[in-house]
This record gives sequence, structure tokens and C-alpha cells, in this order.
Amino acid sequence: MKLPGPDHPITILPQPGLVRVIVEGSVVAETRAALSLQEAGYLPVLYIPRADVLGVVRRSTRRSHCPYKGDASYFDLVVGATERADAAWSYEDPFPAVAAIRGHLAFYPGRVDAIEQG
Repeated sequence: MKLPGPDHPITILPQPGLVRVIVEGSVVAETRAALSLQEAGYLPVLYIPRADVLGVVRRSTRRSHCPYKGDASYFDLVVGATERADAAWSYEDPFPAVAAIRGHLAFYPGRVDAIEQG
């Protein structure tokens, strides 16, 4: 486990407004309680509470490890006949420094049709 610090900062803040994730014209997630995680030089990632994901996710076999956040599990999105493999991920037992993202899912922008903010 590595701790965030000046050489690798991680900030988690509430994301203001409504966030929607769209696949094949269907809203697959919608929330006003998203978190924005900014890590080092990466683009911000929106984490959506699992309770606000509308039942279209199926756990995949993929796993990965981040030395700053912990072990990630991945999820396929299934909307009608459309399946988007490993389109979302979650740190189900994140390290203490990023504990706020527990119980949240993040979506790859390139594996969904849109992530709307407003």
C-alpha cells in the first residue's frame, strides 16, 4: 500500500449536480451523489453509488491492483442485447486513504455512450 502525497496526490470531492451514464439510449446510472476522484496527473474519475446503478451490471472475472487504492473488481454492462465488457469497476475494500469510494462504481467513458454531467 502506498499513501497519496505530494508526488502522487489523490483528492475525492462531491461532484455537484446530476450525473447520468447512458448505454444504447438507456440510463444505466443516475445520481446526485457522485464523487470525483482526481489522482496525480490523470483525468478526474466519477464514482457513482452502487444504489444509483440501475441493475445492468454483471461481475466479470477481471481484477487489478492499484498500490494507492487497492484491489479493483470489474463489471460488464448488459443493456438489452448489448454487452459492454469490463465497462465499470469498483474498489470494494479500498485502502483507508480512499475509503470514500467504497460502495461506488466508476465507468470507462469509452465503454459507455455518454457520461452526462449537469
